[in-house]
Amino acid sequence: MTHKFKFLSSLVLCGTILANCQQPQASNTVSGVLSEKQAQTAALWPEVKKETRPWTRWWWMGNAVDEQNIDRLLDEYAKAGIGGVEIAPIYGAKGHENKYIDFLSPKWMGILDYTVQKAGSLNMGVDMTQGTGWPFGGPQVKPEYAASRLILQKYALNGGQTLTETLEVKDPKQKELGVALQAVMAYSDKGEILNLTNKATADGKLNWKAPAGNWEIYAAFNGKTRQMVKRAAPGGVGYTLDHLSKTATEAYLQPFTQAFNGSNHGVRAFYNDSYEVYGADWSSGFFDAFQKGRGYDLRPYLRELVSKEHTETVTRLKSDYRETMSEMLYNNFYTPWNDWAHRHNSLTKNQSHGSPGNLLDLYAAVDIPECETFGSSYFPIPGLRRDSADVRNVDPDPIMLKFASSAAHVSGKNLVSSETFTWLGEHFKTSYSQMKPEVEQVFLSGVNHVFYHGVTYSPEEVAWPGWLFYASLNMTPANSLWPQFNGFNQYITRVQSVLQSGKADNEILVYWPIHDVWSKPEGMQMMIGVHEVDEWLHPTQFYKQSKQLMEAGYSLDFVSDKMLHQSKVNNGQIITAAAAPKHKVLVLPQSKYMAETTFERAIQLASEGATVIIEQLPTDVPGLHDLNNRRQKLKQLTQSLTFTDAGNGIKQMKAGKGEILLAKDIQKALASKNIHRESLTDTGLKFTRRDIGTGKYYYLVNHTPKTIDTTIPLNLTAQSVVMLDPQSGNAGLATSSTSNEKTNVRVQMNSGEALILKATTNQTPEVLAWQYLENAGAPTEVKGTWNLRFTQGGPELPAAQQLTQLKSWTELPDKKAEAFSGTGEYTITFEMPSKKAGEYVLDLGKVSESAKVWINGQEVGYINSIPFQARVGHYLKPGKNTMQVEVANLMANRIRHMDQNKIQWRNYHEINFVNINYKPFDASGWKPMPSGLLGPVTVTPYNTSAGKTTGAL
Repeated sequence: MTHKFKFLSSLVLCGTILANCQQPQASNTVSGVLSEKQAQTAALWPEVKKETRPWTRWWWMGNAVDEQNIDRLLDEYAKAGIGGVEIAPIYGAKGHENKYIDFLSPKWMGILDYTVQKAGSLNMGVDMTQGTGWPFGGPQVKPEYAASRLILQKYALNGGQTLTETLEVKDPKQKELGVALQAVMAYSDKGEILNLTNKATADGKLNWKAPAGNWEIYAAFNGKTRQMVKRAAPGGVGYTLDHLSKTATEAYLQPFTQAFNGSNHGVRAFYNDSYEVYGADWSSGFFDAFQKGRGYDLRPYLRELVSKEHTETVTRLKSDYRETMSEMLYNNFYTPWNDWAHRHNSLTKNQSHGSPGNLLDLYAAVDIPECETFGSSYFPIPGLRRDSADVRNVDPDPIMLKFASSAAHVSGKNLVSSETFTWLGEHFKTSYSQMKPEVEQVFLSGVNHVFYHGVTYSPEEVAWPGWLFYASLNMTPANSLWPQFNGFNQYITRVQSVLQSGKADNEILVYWPIHDVWSKPEGMQMMIGVHEVDEWLHPTQFYKQSKQLMEAGYSLDFVSDKMLHQSKVNNGQIITAAAAPKHKVLVLPQSKYMAETTFERAIQLASEGATVIIEQLPTDVPGLHDLNNRRQKLKQLTQSLTFTDAGNGIKQMKAGKGEILLAKDIQKALASKNIHRESLTDTGLKFTRRDIGTGKYYYLVNHTPKTIDTTIPLNLTAQSVVMLDPQSGNAGLATSSTSNEKTNVRVQMNSGEALILKATTNQTPEVLAWQYLENAGAPTEVKGTWNLRFTQGGPELPAAQQLTQLKSWTELPDKKAEAFSGTGEYTITFEMPSKKAGEYVLDLGKVSESAKVWINGQEVGYINSIPFQARVGHYLKPGKNTMQVEVANLMANRIRHMDQNKIQWRNYHEINFVNINYKPFDASGWKPMPSGLLGPVTVTPYNTSAGKTTGAL
């Protein structure tokens, strides 16, 4: 076999262990007291708070909750390392209707108060969805406040004729909702356009005789989508809200005002899920908002608004229409909703993706922007399982995730959350090895406040697997992986404690040309969502430039027109908000449309001292109003720029205190201004960076298929670098040196591992040296008789086994093991003839799916993901050694058994329970999933070298 270095994976560093932590605290202590070395290592990590632990969405099915079960479940969640819950009321389980509680009723508010009090006693937080199911809506949304759509009815008249039909909607379901006539326009075959609205009577008669010619009459009605709240809970059934109407938003919030009665009842943040309001392309105030925002009347263009023609007029009109909708959503929903939460001393948390608006502005409008991962990503990590059935139409895209983090950074907000692991895989088949790289990709995108999607409240008396939500990760106490969930949460906690420290450290602002997205002649409402990135994101030069810059090692945030207008410059740095991190340069990628006011602002920022890099000068303005004058203004701006040739394909121009560069190759332009990439990405490593004033944190991830043992340069001059292992909690002084204003640090990372570097401008005193692994010896396989006993799970505990060869539980002679989901405990005694190496690395081989290890009675810790390795030299001794390995498998085999035997376990109202393709769920045809410790288990000796700072070279 090939002996790869086994570097960081879990656990011992120079006699110091931090394996089983809440911040992270040691598991191997004397009388529960940390040793001096352990305490020193723990002090190198940032403080753990509620927000640094992962939170979870918590579905209350039918609101059938009680204090006893809330008490029990929150205790379970706290022990597992969960920092908070987000209450999400949804539809209920059948047969439990007598326990349902109406949303916002006095009884419901009492249960909320109890939940907050109990969570507080456990140092946990509570958020809640400001509604039930999704999107916002409910019984308070009367038809006049419901999501609206434009209904256009067309009539034909010849000259001299009058309309004999009544101007009313023909759909009887719309009539029931009191649909209002808003405009009547007439178009002749000679190009005449007449507004006949004031000639329509209240009873729908049109008092008008057509002049000579052929005429088309368009009657515009404010219709309703009739969409109801999806997955609503008791007390929450009703129409979906008209998010474009401030009056409707205020009416929607009124029951909350009454129920909360001036207090937030301990709710940290009120949450709004992704915008899934379908067909809502209108609102009663649209004509007025359009006139105010775009400067002209939309009514004469009703024919073009619904046209399918691909003309310039249609394209420009629809861009204006979409920009107006974006402004209405921002002004009429986000602003009053935010104000309501702030009056109640709470925050807002929102998923803006899917909205028909500028995602950056909408994300930035709230306190905690939240993105979403949907489906699974491909990672070339050896041994990582990705079932073909789990592959969605579009993989999660880090650039899509960066819209939320960019909005937070640019608007000066520290927390960026993520709805994480939604449909990561088919139910009951998701492992920690699959979850880890997925959440690492989220962290790399700027997220620092993970929310699981999620857990379901389930009463103790409900049989296994308890109540479950159909689109969930289903990481509940009933999950066979739950006993080792704390180990995975420790990893997230350590990473988030770092990523919530200081400020994001991204040097580039990249302008997002939203008008290129909006300027499409197809359709009307444009929902800019996760599932449509192949249409609105991937084909754009903005996407291509951003991806190339990130892959090259640059760090960036996206910026909108609105954000640029709010920015200023100080000492050459672009400041987008008072609390925002500073950026060194603004990049304008090639675009077809750019507002002349935005381009003018970019030039002004340069004159105030900023560096602005333009890939290609803009050639046209968006929209229809005053088009010639605005085009002329843009032309004047571009012609006012007088560039000189700076060589290397770069043209430059001084602009006041700053500079403008024109270059097709953005990276060459950046290098010419000494804005350097992090060349550590040449190794294949990915990173994100935080500025902590006295230095920087680097979070590194190895998602390549190879082991990396090399020296990487960091773009700062540091006096010392501390290496922190988020898998184990270990920390130590790294080998580093400085040269040419860079710090060179040696790193060792197996495929699938992460590492954090804390590079500081001051010396870090009295820090243990990091132990590097050198010169692997021959691995020794741990052989002998493995005693296997099953400790918890079901449907029945299989008989104990003695194994001379490790194999899957599904291959054991006891057929109970094929259906078993739970925990098995392996023990073995083996000989270590001597202990001369500096370190020993345990490799468990193949594990299905998570493990916890003890050696000679001492807890080594959780080894729950690829590469399933740990440093164990601290625990081994010459001669006889005993190893205990506790392995948890997936829920899949037990669910398969239940479906094959027609055992009822899913019985819910609404959608009931579906598979990843939204078809009725049935596991009876599954093949058994491999389970247990499959090995081979080996121990490899290494020489070691101590980390050290050697100073400047």
